[in-house]
Amino acid sequence: MRAIILAAGNSSRLLNKFENIPKGLLDINGKSIIQRQIILFREKKIDDIIIVTGPNSDEFDFKDVTYVKDQNYTEHEVLGSLMEAKDLMNTEMIMTYSDILFDKTILEHILNFQDDIGIATETNWLPAYKNRSQHTISQADNVLIKNGKIIEIRKNMMKYLKNEKLGEFFGIMHLSSTGAKNFVKVYDKLIKTHTGQFHNAPSLKKAYLTDMLQELIDLNFNVKPILCKGMWCEVDTPEDLEIACKKFRS
Repeated sequence: MRAIILAAGNSSRLLNKFENIPKGLLDINGKSIIQRQIILFREKKIDDIIIVTGPNSDEFDFKDVTYVKDQNYTEHEVLGSLMEAKDLMNTEMIMTYSDILFDKTILEHILNFQDDIGIATETNWLPAYKNRSQHTISQADNVLIKNGKIIEIRKNMMKYLKNEKLGEFFGIMHLSSTGAKNFVKVYDKLIKTHTGQFHNAPSLKKAYLTDMLQELIDLNFNVKPILCKGMWCEVDTPEDLEIACKKFRS
């Protein structure tokens, strides 16, 4: 099992004092977000850890990990950063954003997934947005679930809330060896053939992971929700940082 942590972004939405700090290195009660991720991975015997870095890559000093520097981080979005490590996507793997805090229970759900492509999904996601002003509900990456599969993934799907099963994707993905190889194969074909808008992105270069997942869904790959119970949060704004420090005290 391999883990890939995407850490090529910075903390531009976390006020001036954090803007040059990679989000994954933000301190949460004495440990950085990535440090907390690595501790959980190693507790589960996942020692093959890749970190994709971007700006301020010299700030990373974790031991016994492999670094992939995203030299083109200003030119693309999250999908492009992940694809900087595509040569390492040849085995069963977990991918996580570097600004996601999660507990052991969440990780166990991810590890127990048995299919080819699964993404961490919270179905009881609405309460987390109550009284939040900086990271609003419109920014949630929603997933529409039908018959145990995801049929659509994008932001702003509240119109489905009453009649459909709607969840939130929160930045962790589990790929089997086959799933990882298919992911890269589809991307490599797109690079050679696709032009113009790519799902909700203006181009493939500016695509997010959710755009790629929708492409796989449209190509009839089974993208399944990993329904997670446990504690997690994203750190993207000062408000998020405050919430994270209250949730993850130990």
